[in-house]
Amino acid sequence: MLYEVLLVAYLIVALMLIGFVLIQQGKGANMGASFGGGGSNTVFGSSGSGNFMTKTTSVLATLFFVLSLFLGNITANTEKAEDGWDDLSAPVVEDSIPVVTESEVNSSDVPSVEVEDVPVTDNQTDDVPN
Repeated sequence: MLYEVLLVAYLIVALMLIGFVLIQQGKGANMGASFGGGGSNTVFGSSGSGNFMTKTTSVLATLFFVLSLFLGNITANTEKAEDGWDDLSAPVVEDSIPVVTESEVNSSDVPSVEVEDVPVTDNQTDDVPN
């Protein structure tokens, strides 16, 4: 239960972190603000969005790394299910198909079928060459 909750929180924090990193302006964007293009920075206060965005990004990054450590610690203590290919030292179970040797084939116990013993029907007489 705890693992699933942490995994969902990890996913939400990761998506929020990606979003906040993509929203932030680059370092060179402040040069345009000095020439009169910085009117949009007043949405987050007089100091602009840099302070709010930087703090939020650092908090989300810290949460991301802490959750990564917790999830890694939880999964490191669990035991994986064994794969059948991991232990190849086990003997292979032989199939129950009987093996017929050459001496058994040549023995008189095996009945032989002669061509004269096969009954011929009316449909087969047309196909038999003379």
